[in-house]
Amino acid sequence: MASEPASVRDRVRELFALERDVLVLSVAMFAFSLGFQMTSRYLGEYMVALGASAFVVGLYGTFSNVISAVYPYPGGAISDRIGSRYALTVFGLLSVVGFVVWLVAPVFGALAVPLIFVGLVFAQAWKSFGLGATFAIVKQSVPPARLAEGFASTETFRRTAFLVGPLLAAGVFATFATTDAGSMTDPQVVDAFVYVLAIAVVFAILGTLAQHVLYDSAGDDFGKKFEGVSQVANDLRNLPPELRPLLIGDTLVRFANGMVYVFFVIVVTRFLDVGLSTTVPVVGTIDLSPQAYFGILLGIEMAVALLTMIPIAKLTRRVGLKPVVGLGFAVYAIFPTLLIVAPPDAGVLAALFAFSGLRFAGLPAHKALIVGPAERGAGGRVTGSYYLVRNVAVIPSAALGGVLYGGLALPGVGQVLAGSPPLAFGAATVVGLLGTGYFLVFGEEFAAINE
Repeated sequence: MASEPASVRDRVRELFALERDVLVLSVAMFAFSLGFQMTSRYLGEYMVALGASAFVVGLYGTFSNVISAVYPYPGGAISDRIGSRYALTVFGLLSVVGFVVWLVAPVFGALAVPLIFVGLVFAQAWKSFGLGATFAIVKQSVPPARLAEGFASTETFRRTAFLVGPLLAAGVFATFATTDAGSMTDPQVVDAFVYVLAIAVVFAILGTLAQHVLYDSAGDDFGKKFEGVSQVANDLRNLPPELRPLLIGDTLVRFANGMVYVFFVIVVTRFLDVGLSTTVPVVGTIDLSPQAYFGILLGIEMAVALLTMIPIAKLTRRVGLKPVVGLGFAVYAIFPTLLIVAPPDAGVLAALFAFSGLRFAGLPAHKALIVGPAERGAGGRVTGSYYLVRNVAVIPSAALGGVLYGGLALPGVGQVLAGSPPLAFGAATVVGLLGTGYFLVFGEEFAAINE
């Protein structure tokens, strides 16, 4: 008897590798990524508006790196032990608390900037604590040969939020801006960002409820009981050897990105000071402040990422994972220099951020390279171990970037280093190119194994 033709829904599910649990994860990713992306990319601007110096913004970036380093491993171990459903629910609730702390920070005056640091401890919980759980869900739900496509499906939802979130933020900033494309005043920035944070709180709550109610935990893989520091050391020693060249190259590339990532918004809004003033048929004249235009630039970046991610993930079946990962690393590396030497022109910045979107095309393949060799029941720990090593090494990057960007003065000594934005961004490109070259020379191509 002939089989029935596949429905449109079945074909969509097949295209994006959307098994039920991956679909639920993707929906939750959309909610949390929208909230985190529309806030985190503006936090440097928010902190400066609250009175923080470039060095303090750099310290914030380094503190974020600390959290990114220490959260994934225990988060992965917890998810392997109690299951992804309950782990992600707890992590989601913690993220809600973090967004609320950021929202109320301006009320506390001089304590506002320190509260930004406190809020990050909670806000990044779902993103970093839940990292291992999200990897494990994809690994247990998708056939090994389609891991890159499975990650592409979650990344597509996630990056769609990265597109929508900044555009929402841009709309809020446009509402609070003056009538021309000049920079907003610091009080305007603070007032607008509070509304952005309120939207983030709503989406984080919705994401937490969705994943808890809809996720079917029957298929969760449970690993062994956590055995303390000795298990951490053992898991680090037993990282699949295929991961080592990837880990070294990735660490250098991420260190470079960490040096300048938190300053992207400040470069656009204060160093280049580029807004957008244009006339659109029917709509009329549009005047966007640099803060609002930065959200548009992030939207352009994500649009390119979304258009290229699925096709390139499918291309890995023919060309392999390594070339695609190398492409992403190369874009990460050269973008900082291209941005800092760009003329203060809205069109040029739009083209540069479109180019930057190509760095995300390699993320599904990158994730497949990380989790592919993991044994079943250990996907969370392997992922957590990998990110523990990488993110610990990246910890000082933002502080170093802050020193190179704004200089360093010591009490009683005076100016120790006369920093500048070109110095920081140029140094980041050098480090990034070293990491890219190392991976291209020593990185290995391998298939997903150990199922």
